[in-house]
Amino acid sequence: MKEPTPAAFTKPVENAHKAALRSIARVVNDTAEPQPDEVAREGIREMLSAGGVLAVTGAGVSTDSGIPDYRGPQGSLYRHRPMTYQEFQHDAAARRRYWARGFVGWRQMHKAEPNTAHRLLAKWQQDGVLTGLITQNVDGLHRAAGSDPVIHLHGDMDSVICLNCGNRETRSSMDARLQEANPGYAEAAFAAAENVNPDGDVTLDQSWVEKFFMVHCLVCDSEKLKPDVVYFGESVPAERKAAVNELVAASKSLLVVGSSMAVMSGFKIALTMHQSQRAIGVINGGPSRADPKATWRWRTRITPALEELDQLIG
Repeated sequence: MKEPTPAAFTKPVENAHKAALRSIARVVNDTAEPQPDEVAREGIREMLSAGGVLAVTGAGVSTDSGIPDYRGPQGSLYRHRPMTYQEFQHDAAARRRYWARGFVGWRQMHKAEPNTAHRLLAKWQQDGVLTGLITQNVDGLHRAAGSDPVIHLHGDMDSVICLNCGNRETRSSMDARLQEANPGYAEAAFAAAENVNPDGDVTLDQSWVEKFFMVHCLVCDSEKLKPDVVYFGESVPAERKAAVNELVAASKSLLVVGSSMAVMSGFKIALTMHQSQRAIGVINGGPSRADPKATWRWRTRITPALEELDQLIG
């Protein structure tokens, strides 16, 4: 079924919105056979033992923390379509809908704790096994686990930016203001919500959206406030791309953990490593777009796989 185009869209915005919808809808199919567990495990162990490994993580790393992934068997895309940047920027009703749902969802997501996978990746980074860590997740759990530095390729839910004047505010500060403006709303709406999604919102009936009161920018009084994350249809900031390129250039191999690599900003890293004939290992519960480029393909659960590897590399 074709989705309606908001009336506020100009033709260029409409085209960008449609491209974003295609990216959201991309299905990642099996394109290369996974290897036997013992073969893939040994290959990735050798990569890690040699050092110089760049890790790129996706939503599959956070599922054991209670945050659903996008494209896994129980992924959120089967029941929820994320908002595009074009909708958020140009459609006031869409922004209101996001913040009503996001006010409820972020408060639940903010309670999530790092799991063993996050902690092991932080340990490998501290031990010098990894050259760096790039995450496509916006949940902040790698940072909470002790990874430093972390490149948040798609931004971080803990910050809010005004699209009108550029002022930044912490999400905690904005949450306090929303609580004051909507007393009792979050608790009551959460009881009626259907699920918490990996982009930090929940599914709410329109009747709940209509009860929600939005706060404005502290500097310019605009209501165009946006989580400082990269939406579908939005470009990764140039300085972040440059930081990624520096890490890629400094690394001998790539380990993809818990990602289908469906979005080009992440997949491009695998393409660059493959083109320069550097080894790629993929640990994922389902097919990954990087599989045909990968030297090692381990189709398995994330946390147990990292625990096995940690024991093997000592």
